[in-house]
Amino acid sequence: MNSLLVLLGPTGVGKTEWSVRIARNLQCPVISADSRQIYTGMGIATAAPTAEQQKQVPHYFVGTLSPETYYSASEYEADVLALLSRLHRQHSVVILSGGSMMYIDAVCKGMDELPTVDEELRRELQELYHREGLDPIRRQLKILDPLFYDQVDLKNPKRVIHALEVCLMAGKPYSLLRTNPGRERPFRMVKIGFTRDREELYDRINRRVDAMVEEGLVGEARGFYPLRHLNALNTVGYKELFEHFDGKCTLEHALDKIRQHSRNYARKQLTWFKRDKEIHWINLSEQEPHVMERVARLLPQGFDE
Repeated sequence: MNSLLVLLGPTGVGKTEWSVRIARNLQCPVISADSRQIYTGMGIATAAPTAEQQKQVPHYFVGTLSPETYYSASEYEADVLALLSRLHRQHSVVILSGGSMMYIDAVCKGMDELPTVDEELRRELQELYHREGLDPIRRQLKILDPLFYDQVDLKNPKRVIHALEVCLMAGKPYSLLRTNPGRERPFRMVKIGFTRDREELYDRINRRVDAMVEEGLVGEARGFYPLRHLNALNTVGYKELFEHFDGKCTLEHALDKIRQHSRNYARKQLTWFKRDKEIHWINLSEQEPHVMERVARLLPQGFDE
């Protein structure tokens, strides 16, 4: 049976570097599981694989969509499964690498069967959001689905708006529809989670922000400033710089916020992933020299492809 090797972990841990190294050993492609790397022009802020890394190993779902394109985890699930059916004809192992929790769950477990959202309703809620902000949408969600309201990231417009869309379309709470126990897949899944000691991880995150600035993060963000209302641009690295461009804070304060929010996101990712008992964890602070050996033991194919 073919295998999907899932490499996951918090931001800044080193997933991209290790996915390339492992893919070179396996001579297989990498599918990105990053909900922001999929958009064009956002390579610095999203720490997307470099041109050199993409030359070494074929990558998919990196820089393929316009930031103005609406793209859901359900669409990602369908697109990745269709791609895997083709890639597995040539490769017994394919790597899925990233840190977007919903994208990884979509491929590994499947998305819940949710009602199709009416375009008019979607447009109305988007207009409400742009006109009055997220507060009125949060209030409606709290009334219609208090359980999910307590679980969702209330600062994430995409998640909050989508949950309200589903509540209004289905006539029942979104939380009641999120009961999918996991779908069978025609391939074996091996999940490996990378982590590091907290101080080292946080230091890597802080230094990565500095490196992004040197690479041109501020200019990249300024180029997107006229489109700052788009959901794709509601991401760490841009939203803090947009506030600086608005004159609300100094550049240094914005960069400090990027470091802080990146560390917060890393903690959130680890909390989410730790619930999955199928993940084999590798602490890179302690086991980095033995990663290839650990991966080879976990994969039935080893490195013999």
